[in-house]
Formats: sequence, structure tokens, C-alpha cells
Amino acid sequence: MGIVSWIVLGLLAGIIAKVLLPGRDPGGLIGTTFIGIAGAFIGGWLSAKFLDKPIGHDFYDPATWGSAIAGSLVLLIGYRILFGNSRD
Repeated sequence: MGIVSWIVLGLLAGIIAKVLLPGRDPGGLIGTTFIGIAGAFIGGWLSAKFLDKPIGHDFYDPATWGSAIAGSLVLLIGYRILFGNSRD
């Protein structure tokens, strides 16, 4: 997959992570989008590095989607822990 595919996957993974973990985030839509993109990259890297599951070159590979969504969820939870989960 190319860089554009990872960005699209990250955007979609961020949306899915936001649906799975609803609430108001301090970063809003833009912050959640960047968390999704970073989560896709980090989840894919961790999956390939530590779980011995290389990321496929197919955009529709379930393992790729699972690792991207898991990475996005982890980053979203960490972001909420560090910066709070509501905007005042």
C-alpha cells in the first residue's frame, strides 16, 4: 500500500475508533483525524514488528484494518487521558 492508501485507511480507522469510543475530544474532528492517521501507521508498524504479522499490500486485508483501528483506539484513549475528554 502506498502513503495515500495509509492516509485514507487512517481517516477511516479514526472515524471507526470515534464511533467505538464516543465522546467529546479536546481536539475535535481535526484532532481525531490526525489520531486516526497516526494510529494506522503505529498499529501497522507494531503489528509487523512485534506480532510477526506483516501488513499486506491489499487495502482490504482484515489484519491491516484491525491493526489500524486498534492503533487509533489506543492513541485516542491516550489522548483523552493526557488532555481530558471534554471541551469546556
